[in-house]
Amino acid sequence: MRRLPLTYIQMIALGFFLIIITGGLILSLPVSSRDGSFTPIVDSIFTASSATCVTGLVVYDTYTHWSLFGQIVIITLIQIGGLGFMSLATLFSMMLHRKIGLRERELMKEAANTTQLGGIVRFTKHILVGTFIFEGIGAFLLSLRFIPKMGLVRGIYNGVFHSVSAFCNAGFDIMGKYGKFTSLTTFHEDYLVNIVIMSLIVIGGIGFYVWDDIRENKLRVKSYHLHTKIVLTTTACLIVIPAIAIFFIEQNGVLKGMSTPIGLLASFFQSVTARTAGFNTVDTGALKSPSLLIVMALMFIGGSPGSTAGGIKTSTFAVIVISMVAVIKNRSTTFAFRRRFEDDVLKRACSVFFIYLGVAFVSAVAMGIAQGFTMEQIFFEIFSAIGTVGLTTGITPHLCTFSRILIACLMYFGRVGILSMAAALVKTPEYPPVLYPTDKILIG
Repeated sequence: MRRLPLTYIQMIALGFFLIIITGGLILSLPVSSRDGSFTPIVDSIFTASSATCVTGLVVYDTYTHWSLFGQIVIITLIQIGGLGFMSLATLFSMMLHRKIGLRERELMKEAANTTQLGGIVRFTKHILVGTFIFEGIGAFLLSLRFIPKMGLVRGIYNGVFHSVSAFCNAGFDIMGKYGKFTSLTTFHEDYLVNIVIMSLIVIGGIGFYVWDDIRENKLRVKSYHLHTKIVLTTTACLIVIPAIAIFFIEQNGVLKGMSTPIGLLASFFQSVTARTAGFNTVDTGALKSPSLLIVMALMFIGGSPGSTAGGIKTSTFAVIVISMVAVIKNRSTTFAFRRRFEDDVLKRACSVFFIYLGVAFVSAVAMGIAQGFTMEQIFFEIFSAIGTVGLTTGITPHLCTFSRILIACLMYFGRVGILSMAAALVKTPEYPPVLYPTDKILIG
């Protein structure tokens, strides 16, 4: 790849594509399936796409279809997809004491979605160390609950698998022993499992840049960068407000018969997991339409830039909302936390928002022609794919070949980034030959 005339974004897109194809070919082999048979290549690539793009949509139950080898391949793809292949390439380079050149540093900067080239190797080291610490703590705590139920070896294995899957916001589970596609519904009353999984999802979804800011400034909130403040505030709002709404909407729905504490626990879990994780502790397909609409909105927004999550990102959503409020109040500038936004940030935010929305709309039309599902089911599946979430109303195993390819492409676009994919298709930036005069246009 180093010798190819590609931009850094094109190299990242190509890298993810090659990982998906390689993973798909391995998963199609008999050694990867539990019954020792070949898995159709379309289904294997779909699963590899879902794992690498840390989505969690599956056409086969992970526990009942895939062998131990296949499950290890899947969790490896999840780890690569969550951290980004450049982070793991950096790890191997450091282990081999190989010098990391300027081109690799530029690629690492682009992959980490940060603006600073200086200190990018140290930043990547912090990402790797932080990831393994959080995943290790999560695996230990989950193992405490799983070992009594499954035995020592299986308990530890399940703890590690679900910790990595949760931190990377992947949503893959191996709970098929309790029933196919049950996810974590068996543990909907287990406070430890729910809180650990939710914590891992949030930590993995706030972004590596936020990690570094918190690490440097500790609890000195006033010293945090504007990006960190916006991400943390938006994340808190997107967890609490939807959770309370789901709790009241589903009183006579999926939460019926649950005590208030368990109902609140389930509501908060659905609110957290909808932002690109893909686990569920209640039947997602049984949610009422208002709840499904809330979940779709959360899936569309997703996590934060430079994280293991997908979606348009929390900062994009926050910028659009803050700019809208500024227009309503007739402010001449857009600001938050006594800091003014850069001039082009709203343009980029609106571009991301409408590109995602446009791709989702076109995909829904195409999928609606190919399949006989309701538009509610189709849009839910599409937002889940493009937001790399993994939640489903139950239609994923019933998708036709065309729809599976379409969903796989959406997962890929969502992981690489729609704006990055658009930029990858453009060879050089296009500048107008002259600076045109301005004129007025009416809005609203």
